[in-house]
Amino acid sequence: KNLHSIHHRFLSTGCRGKIRVYGCAISCVAETHLRIMDTNRESNSQKFEIESSSPDHQFHSMNALEILRETVGILRYNLVAFMLIAAFLICPVSAILLPNILVDQSAVNSLTVRLLLLAKSSGLPLVPFVRNSCQKFSETAVSSATCFPLFVTLSLLSRAAVVYSVDCTYSRRKVAISKFFVIMQRLWKRLVFTYLWICFVIVVCLTSFCVFLVAVCSSFFVLGFSPDFNAYGAVLIGLGFSVVFANVIIICNTTIVISILEDVSGPLALVRANDLIKGQTQVGLLIFLGSTIGLTFMEGLFEHRVKSLSYGDGSSRVWEGPLLVVMYSFVVLIDTMMSAVFYFSCRSYSMEAVEALEASGGETRPILETVGQHSSLL
Repeated sequence: KNLHSIHHRFLSTGCRGKIRVYGCAISCVAETHLRIMDTNRESNSQKFEIESSSPDHQFHSMNALEILRETVGILRYNLVAFMLIAAFLICPVSAILLPNILVDQSAVNSLTVRLLLLAKSSGLPLVPFVRNSCQKFSETAVSSATCFPLFVTLSLLSRAAVVYSVDCTYSRRKVAISKFFVIMQRLWKRLVFTYLWICFVIVVCLTSFCVFLVAVCSSFFVLGFSPDFNAYGAVLIGLGFSVVFANVIIICNTTIVISILEDVSGPLALVRANDLIKGQTQVGLLIFLGSTIGLTFMEGLFEHRVKSLSYGDGSSRVWEGPLLVVMYSFVVLIDTMMSAVFYFSCRSYSMEAVEALEASGGETRPILETVGQHSSLL
């Protein structure tokens, strides 16, 4: 308004000879004003970005520490949504899983005895390590079987909700519960089908390990090797299997994210995940190692501080039990979020990012924003 009033004043007074000079000045002032407005818009738009993102945020392959830092930034940016997911979807499963409420102890003892007999017939010495391994394997197997309805409902729904919230955070969209349930109505069958395939792959992997271990130990026993030698061989086989099993778990976690954000499911999603993590296996192993250490630490604390009380009068169980359940749920939440971020890091590492860049004419766009547009169409 000031610029228009000045221009009108000079026209009304008849100073036409100075119009060109002041016109140039006005245009310069207007251009400077527009630049200031653009700068303000850019500074305001930066406030809506997560702290780990730069103004020209580009997704690139990240190591495990960068993925953890990115996960913490996403959690801080959209804290309310993730805390609601942890409270209503993850904590109920953790509260049942940690105390083994649904586990029949007689079934665990029966399976443990059978495994010990199998280990003895294979030539393994029944040392405390073998006994504890059989006991832990039996508890895990029976717990997974009895808690399977929870895993296929609340646990699977919590993973989908975490992936959806991460997608909304990156694409700068609000987390809408109604929209999430509409998307889940269309994707639920595909997600359950993929989860059943994941369970099948894990069962086959564990069964193959048990058969291979028994076959090798039985062969050593028939050849006349000592039980201690069989024990050392079993330990080496177990270490090798742990690396293979960790890769299987990484593929399975990535498969869940793929079945939500991409139009594939079942064995095709498993193959897609296997191809996607190539070149990023070491990062996935570090993420799996950190999550496993955290979950095992929480389970150990719950075992010694709540289940088998070895100190005091037991009054601390009232607050230590719920606290450890909340802490365990938080570790599960972070692990699920890191799996989602790891998926997008692998996408950036793969050749698909280069192809998308060439297809867009050289314009770089966040991968999650592109996937978010795809999921919004669903």
